[in-house]
Amino acid sequence: MTTQAGLLTNEGARMQGILLMCCAIATFSLLDSAAKYLVTVSAVPIFQAIWFRFVSHVGFTLAVFGPRNFAHSMKSAKPGLQILRGIFLFATTGFNYAALQYLQLDQVATIFFLSPFVVAVLAGPILGEWVGMRRLIAIMVGFSGVILVMRPGYGGIHWAVSYSFCATISYAAYNILTRYLASHDSSLVTQVYSPLAGVVMLAPLAFWTWQWPAELFTWGLMISTGISGGFGHYLLILAHRRCPAPILAPFSYLGLITQSLVGYAVFSQLPSGWTLAGGAVIISSGLYLLYRERRMLKTEGPAAATLSSDLPV
Repeated sequence: MTTQAGLLTNEGARMQGILLMCCAIATFSLLDSAAKYLVTVSAVPIFQAIWFRFVSHVGFTLAVFGPRNFAHSMKSAKPGLQILRGIFLFATTGFNYAALQYLQLDQVATIFFLSPFVVAVLAGPILGEWVGMRRLIAIMVGFSGVILVMRPGYGGIHWAVSYSFCATISYAAYNILTRYLASHDSSLVTQVYSPLAGVVMLAPLAFWTWQWPAELFTWGLMISTGISGGFGHYLLILAHRRCPAPILAPFSYLGLITQSLVGYAVFSQLPSGWTLAGGAVIISSGLYLLYRERRMLKTEGPAAATLSSDLPV
C-alpha cells in the first residue's frame, strides 16, 4: 500500500530535480553571454576561449571540493563512458561558441530546444525511461514552437545554425550519458571528469592561437565561464539523480526566457514577436508536462516512477 509520506518523498525528489534543472539553465545563460562577449566584443580566439572555459572549470572544482577529493574522484566505475561524456561536452561547447559568433543568444537557445526531443526519444531504448503518449505530444507541441521561432522560409536561415544543430545533438548525447552514469558514479566523479576532455584535446590549439588579454575584465569573463559552467553542470548532475531524463528535458525551454533577458541586458538584442509567440507555445508545453507529472504521482504513486530508488540524493 502506498503511503502518503512515500508519495510526498517521491514527488519532492522530482520537484527538486526540476528546480535544479531550471537553475542550471539560468546559469548556462550567463555562460553563453560571457562566451559571446569574449568571441565577438573582446575578440578572444575561439579555441583560447573554449580551452580557458574548461581550465577554469577544473579550477572551480578543485576550489570547491579540494585536491584530495578531486584526486579520489578520478576513480570511476565507467571511465570510458566518463571520457566519452566529456568529449560530448567539449563538442557541445565548441559548436555553441562557434554559433554565438553569428547568432543571437535567443536564436541559439531555440535551436537547443531540439535536444529534449532527442533525449526523450533516446532515453527509452537506452535508459528504459519511456515517454507516455501525452508527454510525447506535449514535447512535439514544444518542438512546433521552436519551428515557429526559426520561421524557415521567411528570409532564410543563417548558415551558422548548422553549428547549433551539431551542438544540440552533442548535448542530447551528453544528457543521456549523464543520466546513465548517475547510477554508477557519484556526482563528484562525474563533475571532475566533465571538463578534462576539453582541457586535454584543446590545449595545442589554444596555445597556437593564444593572445594575452590586455584588460582585467576580459580575464574575469574568461574565468567566469568556467565557474558558471562548473556550477551549472553540477546542478545538472544533481537534477538527473533526482528525476528521469524525459521529465527534465522539456524544462530546458526556460532558456528562451533567460537567454532573451541576458541578450537584451548585455547586447541590446530584443527577441522578435515570432520568438515570443514560439516561446509561449514552448512554455505552455513545459507547464503541461509538470501538471501531468504531478497528477501521475498522486494517482498512481511511486510505483509509476522511473527514478531508481538506489540513487543517492
